[in-house]
Amino acid sequence: MEIEAKLKYAKISPKKIRDVSRLLPGKLATDAVALMKCIPRKSAKILGALLGSAIANAENGSNLAANGLVVASVIVEDGPVLKRFIPAAKGSAHPIRKRMSHVRLVLKKIERKAE
Repeated sequence: MEIEAKLKYAKISPKKIRDVSRLLPGKLATDAVALMKCIPRKSAKILGALLGSAIANAENGSNLAANGLVVASVIVEDGPVLKRFIPAAKGSAHPIRKRMSHVRLVLKKIERKAE
């Protein structure tokens, strides 16, 4: 069983979120939340909130315990780009690209093997 949480239009570039999201797949959901609290980056705070949402979806929607979930995947995609300009020398202007991200996080139930 898979539980999914999405975050759309996050005001942070996809590269910054991907740097932190590479740490999550394969970790227990509770361990991943603790890890995100220890990393001092904006992207870690965003991913921690998304993990909390996914865990809440699992507990309330599917009656699953948080300690029985593992992070299956974190997919970070490009969102829309705001195009702005900043004044430069001699009356010219330089473009600024303000990037956004769409993040999809999937939790999977741990399968216990009978011994």
